[in-house]
Amino acid sequence: MTVAAFLSVVLIHLAAAISPGPSFVVSVRTAASEGFRVAVALAFGFGMGALLWAGGAMAGLAILFKLVPPLFTALKIVGALFLLYIAVQMWRHAPEPLAMAAEGTPPRSAASAMWFGFVTFASNPKPAIFFGAVFVGLVPPDTPLTWRLAVLAAVFVNEVGWYILVARVFSLPRARHAYLRLKTGIDRGFGALIAAFGLKIGLT
Repeated sequence: MTVAAFLSVVLIHLAAAISPGPSFVVSVRTAASEGFRVAVALAFGFGMGALLWAGGAMAGLAILFKLVPPLFTALKIVGALFLLYIAVQMWRHAPEPLAMAAEGTPPRSAASAMWFGFVTFASNPKPAIFFGAVFVGLVPPDTPLTWRLAVLAAVFVNEVGWYILVARVFSLPRARHAYLRLKTGIDRGFGALIAAFGLKIGLT
């Protein structure tokens, strides 16, 4: 593997990580409602989810999905149902005040937020196809282990770094106060977005 190919993988994945999706919506809401610390833990969960699919694609999971389409379909349905569940909960609880947010006490532990981030990212199997498509052209089968580990590390750093940046921006006092003031409408809007992403994952 060449340095140019490695940098191509890094840049392609960074562009994909930045594009809005379920993780972005969850990150924004978490940062605004629960603060920077919880949102950073969530970002690490996203990073671990990215490692799951990148590692799986590198191990041939994307090819397995092509060979056994029902497996991919089943995972898509499960992922879509999970995202729809999140959407329903956000919509239902939108009018409820966040009593702990005003006190600066995060209602979730870092471990809980990390697990939630991992499950949220892992609920969408499409990254395995994305990574598979990228790796086929840029990470040949004879790529040394050191380069493979470097690619996985870069995927993790891209994912976590981007969502830590999102967490920093949307956990600032002005953003947080705006969220708390408009919580019902924002939560229901985010719930609708999550539902749309879930339906897109399940139907495409």
